[in-house]
Amino acid sequence: MRVHLAARTPMVFADGTPVRAASGIARHGAGWLVVQDDATHGCVWHAGGGRPLRLFPPVDGHDTFDEASGTKALKPDLEAVVALPDGRTLALGSGSTPARMRAVLLSERAVLVAGLAPVYARITEVLDVRPDQLNLEGACVVGDSLRWFQRGLPSAGAPTASVDIALDSILAVASGRPASVRVSGVRRYDLGAVRGVGLAVTDAIALSGGLVLVSAAAEDSPTTYDDGPVVGSALALLDGDRVVDVAELPPLDGRVAKVEGLALAGYRDDLLDLVAVIDADDPTVPSLLLDLTVES
Repeated sequence: MRVHLAARTPMVFADGTPVRAASGIARHGAGWLVVQDDATHGCVWHAGGGRPLRLFPPVDGHDTFDEASGTKALKPDLEAVVALPDGRTLALGSGSTPARMRAVLLSERAVLVAGLAPVYARITEVLDVRPDQLNLEGACVVGDSLRWFQRGLPSAGAPTASVDIALDSILAVASGRPASVRVSGVRRYDLGAVRGVGLAVTDAIALSGGLVLVSAAAEDSPTTYDDGPVVGSALALLDGDRVVDVAELPPLDGRVAKVEGLALAGYRDDLLDLVAVIDADDPTVPSLLLDLTVES
């Protein structure tokens, strides 16, 4: 694979406020839904502009969260957002704290928020990790399952991995209905390393034939909760748990482009057109929307 950067756009709302901490992107109506991992609202991006969309009520009076103010532990930390086959959109928290164990299910008429603590507990059992080590950062629909990716921390011996969850069961819970959520299909991946730091999955999109394309970052962090310097990023093509190909992402202004969210915009012959979002790690700096082309 070869990855080309076609365009980049700083994302701001109509009032000039930056879209901060973009962590996922998916088709939503005629545009895209971008989730922010440190805010209670997302951004509906359409025709080059953004409008806010409330996903959660304020938490202890806060709509944005950061470490400096001591509110980081309160943030919903939405890290994955998926366009569903029926036209709805599902956003999911990362799972490392109780505040991050919720789902948001969006349709044209409603925004539903549901707690998923039992689902996250089952995932920790299946992956054999502690609850505070959960860092579920990407998801996609493969067949009748939601494939949900645990970023992990390869440099500390915690491999990046995924589980499959029966889609109908998790959507039932996200809709507020009682259901037994079925978790299976554990896969672990070795995506290689950059400067001695292992690449770990940050998002995923399903392609034809059961293939999955993931974005990955090599982040030199001491824990799954804390941030660290990102020394490399890439796209990887997966067939089951087999890594078919890995392509490094081009730098932006000489810096590593840490892709947090990835979505498929379309196909052109042997080309994939993708959109991706990058978190600037600074709430005053707009997150970037990238247009990428992948050549096989």
